[in-house]
Amino acid sequence: MPSSSPRPSTSGPSSGPSAGSIRRVLLLADLRKAEVGDILPAMERFLVEQVESVSVERDLREFSKRSRDPDEPRLDLVVVVGGDGSILSAVRAFAAHPVPILGINYGRVGFLAPVPAREWRDGLREVLEGRAVVEPRMRLVAELQRPRGKAGPPLVALNDLVVSRGAVQGLVTLSLSVGEQWVSEYRADGLIFATPSGSTAHSLAAGGPILAPSMTGIIVTPICPHALSHRPLVLHPDSAILVRVERASGLVTLAVDGHGFHPLEVGDCLSIRRHARPYPLLTRPNLDPWKRLRERLGWRGSLEPHQVLDHPPEPDGPGVGQGEVL
Repeated sequence: MPSSSPRPSTSGPSSGPSAGSIRRVLLLADLRKAEVGDILPAMERFLVEQVESVSVERDLREFSKRSRDPDEPRLDLVVVVGGDGSILSAVRAFAAHPVPILGINYGRVGFLAPVPAREWRDGLREVLEGRAVVEPRMRLVAELQRPRGKAGPPLVALNDLVVSRGAVQGLVTLSLSVGEQWVSEYRADGLIFATPSGSTAHSLAAGGPILAPSMTGIIVTPICPHALSHRPLVLHPDSAILVRVERASGLVTLAVDGHGFHPLEVGDCLSIRRHARPYPLLTRPNLDPWKRLRERLGWRGSLEPHQVLDHPPEPDGPGVGQGEVL
């Protein structure tokens, strides 16, 4: 079972960096998106006029693979220009020594990037003027324990840890325990262990619940379970989780935030717990989380308040439209 660790922080959203406190800024860009390369020079010029030092990394993925020099001057802000995958790469790069991150969304979804691309100036001004909000995002840490051999290094995830079978193999059998209590054995394509931030990622696609990002809790979502009674669970954030590979007909892997695939064998155990330190992601003041979900997920269940009609139109014909929400 996991060793003891410092009690994790439980603080919720709070005020971001104060006005004038940001002096050193790093711009991280995903230049695989052509429009990012077009806007990057303007962002750099804007920041150079506002802060003391601006550095630019144009290959975010390569940057995230490099080890950080502990003697480097401390950054005050990292601005990520890309999508959610880019932000996950940046969080991974600064996992040991978190720096506040603001995401400018040039991706398809953008749950982690609160600033739309067209509003990047407004988003940066809000941070520099001390109006941004810090959302401390819960993380998970996992340790691989093998029957023969020593445990692997800790693996840290902002979104999720996914234990799954290979593309052409049969179902994998996984045993799940929480603390000293056994929960169940799953025959499935795999299990997802997600944070509230990760609740809108792979876990959501597998039928898991949506949690507010500032909450704390660990979601366990089965992937295509053979037993239909196996449903997603939401565990206490301080749960000590142990998952064991009981049976497999081939390759089993562990993916950390969709990155760094680690092969697992029958008998291997994975201990999972809450990371002691959440990651500070910056968001906009007065951001409406429900509007964000409606836009990102394409919810069409209701009209906006200003669109509600006093007298809805009659159906086109007998029975047409009755009982439906379009």
